[in-house]
Amino acid sequence: MGDLGTYIPIVLALTLAKDLNLGTTLLFTGIYNIITGITYGVPMPVQPMKSIAAVAISSGESFGIPEIMAAGICTGGVVFLLGITGLMGFAYRLIPLPVVRGIQLSQGLSFAMTAVKYVRKVHNFSTGKSGEERSWLGPDGMLLALVCVCLVVIITGAGEERSEKDEMDELISTGVLLRPERRKLWRILFSLPSAVLVFLLGIILAIVRKPAAVQEIKFGPAAIKLVTISKHAWKEGFIKGAIPQIPLSVLNSVIAVCKLSADLFPGKDFSATSVSVTVGLMNMVGCWFGAMPCCHGAGGLAGQYKFGGRSGGSVAILGACKVILGVVLGSTLVKILTQFPVGLLGVLLLFAGIELAMAARDMNNKEESFVMLVTTAVSLVASGAAVGFGCGIVLSLILKLRHLMHS
Repeated sequence: MGDLGTYIPIVLALTLAKDLNLGTTLLFTGIYNIITGITYGVPMPVQPMKSIAAVAISSGESFGIPEIMAAGICTGGVVFLLGITGLMGFAYRLIPLPVVRGIQLSQGLSFAMTAVKYVRKVHNFSTGKSGEERSWLGPDGMLLALVCVCLVVIITGAGEERSEKDEMDELISTGVLLRPERRKLWRILFSLPSAVLVFLLGIILAIVRKPAAVQEIKFGPAAIKLVTISKHAWKEGFIKGAIPQIPLSVLNSVIAVCKLSADLFPGKDFSATSVSVTVGLMNMVGCWFGAMPCCHGAGGLAGQYKFGGRSGGSVAILGACKVILGVVLGSTLVKILTQFPVGLLGVLLLFAGIELAMAARDMNNKEESFVMLVTTAVSLVASGAAVGFGCGIVLSLILKLRHLMHS
């Protein structure tokens, strides 16, 4: 459940604003989860293409489902070609690590800041805008979100890898554990799946907020049909959707994911070529049937890791759940998701963003940190990873030229 803080808001926004086929999206993304979990052996996430979603939500009726799917197919095709030609692998080896870390840090901070908005402000997913301050009390109040944040911190700590013995020894040394029954209680607490608890709490509260939503649910899968894409839709999808999405997919969905996976799972490295191919195939197949354009995301991988995901089994189980929901409930699941407390989604997104940003802590000197922070600042202010990436590359080249001149 660790990456649902990014998955649910975007899927819900596209479903409400653009009539995205939620049942088809759940079915296809669930299958993707299962395949990638088995293929890579790490909790490789399946995330929405955020730039395409942002364009769709902000463009009104001029950018509908055909344009969204055209953008996904075009983006997937370009990423697929970069993979099979070996260009993606070349870029992965060539791009300096501080630049990649800058992209990861900017994406992580962006997630974290969005999460804080979810907790503090009333959010309308169909328009993508925040409204007035959220009340403290109630099923979607700030107090509940803050309690869940504290619960996650108590269970997972700062996310460092520590054995159960280390946790027990620390509690014993501080005098917290004086009795065997207390030791058993803390052992149970540390083993709780915090993300699952937060998500299940959200589902319960969604039903409490609108009990009639359960009666509105209809069983059975949504109809799967081919999306008709006109020449105009291809043009609009490529220009408005694919062009801004391609740099983000290359940097965050392939290169940053490979770098982060190597950091989190030593010995389980996989090539940028293989990740490019899976991203391309997902969209060149699913988008024809109306499934949301998707990719792998470093933020989703960080979220899975933060909440305990250590193998491909975690996303495979998540994928199986999506497939079951897509087949049994179809698109009517949106009746419940619209009532899901946004503040709890903010909790999941907050920890995913912080975990992704923490990947930047391995910069070894001031020069590397300088390049990373400039890349981060430009990416955040310019609202685009591509601009920050370009500035980071130029800055790295200037610094290398300076070293050559001194030598």
